Amino acid sequence: MEKQTACRQCGTCCRKGGPSFHLEDRAIIDEGRIQAKDLFTIRQGELAHENVQGRISPVKTDIIKIKGKKGIWECIFLDEKTNRCAIYADRPVECRALRCWDTRKLEAIYNRTRLTRKDLLQNVAGLWELVEDHQRRCDYRTILCLAGKTSQTPGIVERKKLIEIIGFDTQIRILTTQQGGIQMGLTEFLFGRPLTVTLPLMGIPVKSL
Repeated sequence: MEKQTACRQCGTCCRKGGPSFHLEDRAIIDEGRIQAKDLFTIRQGELAHENVQGRISPVKTDIIKIKGKKGIWECIFLDEKTNRCAIYADRPVECRALRCWDTRKLEAIYNRTRLTRKDLLQNVAGLWELVEDHQRRCDYRTILCLAGKTSQTPGIVERKKLIEIIGFDTQIRILTTQQGGIQMGLTEFLFGRPLTVTLPLMGIPVKSL
């Protein structure tokens, strides 16, 4: 079989999920070439699949990614009919580095200079403080600790605290969109994916709390 040395434009890489962003990509977002509504954040402490290492582990910092299409991971900018990228000229550094036949270049940058919400929002008066407060009150380390205790004992107090955290996470999304004038599509970038979505994936049965 002939060794692959060039992209075949099969779209397989894009169907496995959108790229993560690095500091080199900041201008793409700052200038609106890729909009925040098209992004979501995997928050610090959230369990996530490490594509390069092939394992699931808590992330050490924000990972900002391009959203997938409804119900699947496929990058929203992939044209399914042509397998072409709608933002090819402005594609992030991970897309530029990726060679499916040789991942060494991607591996070299994968965990380096991650772009975070703070990089993008710290100078936006009021908004960054709101994001920081949410991160503090909905910290995954706290959640996992509380969940661990409820699995070992009746944990009435811990269950109550978990319910309060999930309730806060839900309400802040409603309030910022209905009263704060923030687009619904921005909440997954600002606050990460809802806890009602992520916690069951982490083995915490929200409905049974």
